Amino acid sequence: MSAIRLNPSRAPGKPSVGPLEQAVAAASEVLLGKERAVRLAVACILADGHLLIEDVPGVGKTTLAQVLGAVLGLSMRRIQFTSDLLPADIVGVSIYDRDTGAFRFNPGPVFAQLVLADEVNRATPKTQSALLEAMEERQVTQDGESRRLPEPFFVIATQNPTHQIGTFPLPESQLDRFLMRLELGYPDRAAERALLRGRDRRELLADLAPRVTVDALRALQQEVPGVGVSEALLDYVQAIIEHTRNAVGLREGLSPRGGLALLRAAKAWALLHGRDHVVPEDVQAVLPSVVGHRLHPIDEHGPRIDSASVARLIERVPIP
Repeated sequence: MSAIRLNPSRAPGKPSVGPLEQAVAAASEVLLGKERAVRLAVACILADGHLLIEDVPGVGKTTLAQVLGAVLGLSMRRIQFTSDLLPADIVGVSIYDRDTGAFRFNPGPVFAQLVLADEVNRATPKTQSALLEAMEERQVTQDGESRRLPEPFFVIATQNPTHQIGTFPLPESQLDRFLMRLELGYPDRAAERALLRGRDRRELLADLAPRVTVDALRALQQEVPGVGVSEALLDYVQAIIEHTRNAVGLREGLSPRGGLALLRAAKAWALLHGRDHVVPEDVQAVLPSVVGHRLHPIDEHGPRIDSASVARLIERVPIP
């Protein structure tokens, strides 16, 4: 594979990723010890994808979503998913107006640039499905009329482990709508000590200012498709896809949409790190987050596909 420039000079008029680096740094000061997770989340948004954060309560899932909204300057609405939440509570409802003698649509909280679907798997499948059209088509249909959502539009959903009481598993069709799934995990000892001795995270959140304008973010998103991909890199991506389809113990491999998602995320990761061309390390960096929720073991009671499983997959697929 041909060598590439690690820090290419950008042509005049091209947006710089410098503000995104500032956003990552600012977010990492709130989420201590989680810079890689923050980078993956920013890459997900840069790739114009939705993000699912799954972990036990109290490790910073909601905080990560709130931090991203603050540093990226996005209008944000939070929806707390509960068992009694209805689809109309998400998309909105038409109310009869006596003065005009007509129904008037009251938009729901999904009409925001960044929607935090908190504890999404505590709602029933019917309510969860209210997000499907919004995530895929960037619109909602109510009373036979389709209404466009703001641009940009992102969903960051958090969910607790499915073995916890009061949770409903997300259907595979909805899982596939998320470009990435992250697990934050517990902080290391040094980060936790700094967390215990530091200021309240809510105070730090209140002090955060946007590091990126919405227009600059949109401009960077438009650069992602133009990030270069060599034929050798495509061979590598296809080898990974084929390996998942032939691997023993998997119910099915990556779909074509999953392969496209992997390539798009790798392009965003390369751009975030100042590269104008994707290298295998970019694919490897995003692979666990992109494929982990798209691959399922044949044995439903067996171990789930986690980052360790994906790491073994990487080892078995040689780089061209």
